[in-house]
Amino acid sequence: MKFGPVPVAEAVGAILAHSVRHRGGMMRKGTILCAEMVAELVDAGVEDVIVARLGADDVHEDSAAQSLAAAIAGAGLRVDPPFTGRSNLYAEAAGLLVVDRDAIDRLNRVDPAITVATLDEYSVVDPGRMAATIKIIPFAVPKARLDDALAIAADAVRVAPFRARTVGLVATTLPSLKPSVMDKTKRLLADRLSLAGASLATERRVPHETEAIAAALKELTAEGIELAIVFGASATVDVEDVVPAGITAAGGRVLHFGMPVDPGNLLVLAEIGDVPVIGAPGCARSPKENGFDWVLNRLLADVPATSGSITGLGVGGLLMEIVSRPQPRGGDAPMAGAGSAPRIAAVVLAAGRSRRMGGPNKLIATVDGRPLVRIATEAALSSRAEPVVVVTGHRPGEVETALAGLDVQFVHNPDYADGLSTSLRHGIEALPPDIDGAVILLADMPGVDAQTIDRLIESFDADGGGLIVLPTFQGKRGNPVLWSRRLFPDLLAVEGDTGGRHLIGAHRDAVVEVETGRAVAVDVDTPEALAAIGGKPA
Repeated sequence: MKFGPVPVAEAVGAILAHSVRHRGGMMRKGTILCAEMVAELVDAGVEDVIVARLGADDVHEDSAAQSLAAAIAGAGLRVDPPFTGRSNLYAEAAGLLVVDRDAIDRLNRVDPAITVATLDEYSVVDPGRMAATIKIIPFAVPKARLDDALAIAADAVRVAPFRARTVGLVATTLPSLKPSVMDKTKRLLADRLSLAGASLATERRVPHETEAIAAALKELTAEGIELAIVFGASATVDVEDVVPAGITAAGGRVLHFGMPVDPGNLLVLAEIGDVPVIGAPGCARSPKENGFDWVLNRLLADVPATSGSITGLGVGGLLMEIVSRPQPRGGDAPMAGAGSAPRIAAVVLAAGRSRRMGGPNKLIATVDGRPLVRIATEAALSSRAEPVVVVTGHRPGEVETALAGLDVQFVHNPDYADGLSTSLRHGIEALPPDIDGAVILLADMPGVDAQTIDRLIESFDADGGGLIVLPTFQGKRGNPVLWSRRLFPDLLAVEGDTGGRHLIGAHRDAVVEVETGRAVAVDVDTPEALAAIGGKPA
C-alpha cells in the first residue's frame, strides 16, 4: 500500500485518508475517489489530498476485518458488517465468553495493523452484548499477513451458553444464624441462578452437622437435581470440616478446597456422582460479585470447573472493589461494562400540540388500531435501546393512557409550547448518567421500526469519531437521530423549535449516515398524511 499526498488530478481510485472540506461540502475519510469526486475537488480549488493506494497484494480494511471476524467467531456469536475497518462480534445467547487467550495473543503479534480485543475470559454475556472487536488499523493489510492471522483465528472466541437446570440448596442452621439471613441467602441465590435460566427447585434446612448434610444431599440427588449448593451456618476452615465431611458422607468427593479469589477463599468444589456440588463461602450471602459467582457461572454454562482452573484465578482475583449485582433475567438490564456494546437510551418526543392536524391530538390517532405514539414507543422498546423515556406535554393524560402497560419512564414538559428544544432538554436530563448516547425519536413517525433503530445503534462509534448517527433515504436525511453523550451539553443549550439540526452542520466530521427505508423521511403532521397511511383520527 502506498500512502501520502498526491495532486488531486492523480487521485482517482485512491482512498481518501482524511476528510476534506471544500466550498461545495465535505468528503469523508475512507471515501474511494471516483472521477466525478476528483473533478468536484478540482473545481473547488483543492490541489492536493492525502490518499492510500492499495497494491495488488493488499486487502481492503473492511474485507480484512470481515474475514478475520468470521474466522474468530465461534458458536454463539454473530458478526456485524464491517465499518471503517472494524467488525464487531456480538453474543447471540446468554452465557460465558470462552476465549483462546493464546490464539488472541498470537493474532495480535502477526502484524501491528491487525488488532483483536475481547472481553475478559469467562465474562457473562447477554444476547446483543459486544464480545469482541476486530480493527484493521490502516486502510489495507498485505494478504500474506492476513492469511497468517486467519491460520490462527479459527473459533478463537465463543459463547458457552447457560443451560437451564434444577438446583438444590442445603442450608445449615445454628442458633446464631437468623432465619431472615437464610431467607435473604435463598433469594439472592435464586436471582443468581435466574441469570442463566436455572431455577432453585428445593431447599433443605438442616442442623449444622455432618450426618444431616449428608442425608439432605442424598435426598436431593435422589430427586434428580443437577447441581447442589451447600450454605454452612459456620465457615468451612478445613477440608475435614462439617460441610466437606457431609459431602463425603453422602458418597461424594471433594475436588478442591480454597481458591485464590477474595472474597471467595473458602469455597468447596465437590461432586456426588455426576452432580456438581459447591460448598458456598460466606461471601456468597452478599449480592456483590465474588469467587462463588465465578465457579457457579462455569458450572451453569457447562464449562469445566476443576482444581487446575480454580488455582489459575489468582491474577485478577482480588475483587474487594467490585460491586456489580446480579439481576434476574427479564428484570433490570445489566450495566454496560468496559468492552461491552455501548448503552444507548431512547427518548420519544410526544409533547407537541398537533397544530397542523387541525385540533385532535395526532399522537393518539390510530393505524391498524394502535395509537401513533404507541407504535413509536413499542419500536423503541423492541430495539436495543434502554431505557426508553417518553416526554409528554400537550394532553399528557391521553399519551400516558395510550402507552398503558409499557415499560417506559414518563417525563412531563410543562414548557412544551416554547418549542421542541424544551422537550429535548427534559428528555436528556431524565437519562441515567451511565449511558453512552441516546436515539431521539419523533412520536409521529409510525414507519420507523426497531430494526431501523438498531441499525443506528450498530453504526455508533464514538471512539472512532462518529458522534451523530442519522438515517437517510435516497440521500435525504431523516429521523430518528442518535446523539453521543459528548454532545448532550450542546443539545441542552438548544433553544426554540429546531431541535439539534444546526449541531449536525456544526459537527459534519462526526456524522455517520445510514441508508435506510422511506419511513425515516415520513411523519404524520396533517389529516391528509394520516389518511395516506390508512390512519384514523382520535
